[in-house]
Amino acid sequence: MRIELKTPEQLKLMRRAGLVVAEGLAAMADAATPGMTTKELDGVGREVLARNNATSNFLNYGAEHGVGFSGVACISVNEELVHGVPGERVLRAGDVISIDFGAVVEGWHGDAARTFIIGDAAAEDATLVEATRGALWAGIEKVKAGSRVSHVSRAIDEFVRAQPRRYGTLREYTGHGIGSQMHMAPDVPNFHKRGPSPKLEVGMAIAIEPMLTLGLHQTSVCEDDWTVVSRDGSRGAHWEHSVAVTEHGVWVLTSPDGGEAELLARGVKFGPLGD
Repeated sequence: MRIELKTPEQLKLMRRAGLVVAEGLAAMADAATPGMTTKELDGVGREVLARNNATSNFLNYGAEHGVGFSGVACISVNEELVHGVPGERVLRAGDVISIDFGAVVEGWHGDAARTFIIGDAAAEDATLVEATRGALWAGIEKVKAGSRVSHVSRAIDEFVRAQPRRYGTLREYTGHGIGSQMHMAPDVPNFHKRGPSPKLEVGMAIAIEPMLTLGLHQTSVCEDDWTVVSRDGSRGAHWEHSVAVTEHGVWVLTSPDGGEAELLARGVKFGPLGD
């Protein structure tokens, strides 16, 4: 499939959508407390979308092929790794919560995810969450015009393999291109694959999203046809950002500061576009 190249004005609209996503993720993380259901937490995301006159790219996703997604956020708890459907599951202290959230502004999409722990965290859970976040930024660090998607994938893979303990990397689920649709070419795997790989160009935007588990990488899909769980019952974490290649450098569209702090700390050229 052809990879979509965005104009500067289109990337600015994606940035607007990305800021709504960032606001929603922060609001849901702040609101999450023991005793709350995942459906109630999804309601916080709905309020953020409404307040910003944005629409959801998750709600009813996939309806044309079967069961449409019923929430505006994927909320996955503990052994639920991705695509968790908001419902009556009650949050408890110590739960590992992964929230994947999206927004559409004037036809342009934003998509990001973060993982956090409610209350006191078990040491291995906290380390998992931080390792997954680190893997995300290791991949983002390789984004630049002239590089390839495989360089991003390899960086994520090498970062995960370098950790003091072994983690499972989900293989059936990958990052993706994003823009006028939420899921577009190219796929962005979280592990190194041999073979041809698309070149990154100015105007491209990709969603990078490592997904790790404390155990093995094998997964199953629940009866709701959406929620993905680890087969061995191990907990997982998921971090994601939508990232653009601009003529000035890298712009993390779904980070409140555009990725400036993390990029500059890694010696990566920060490349926001003006208003």
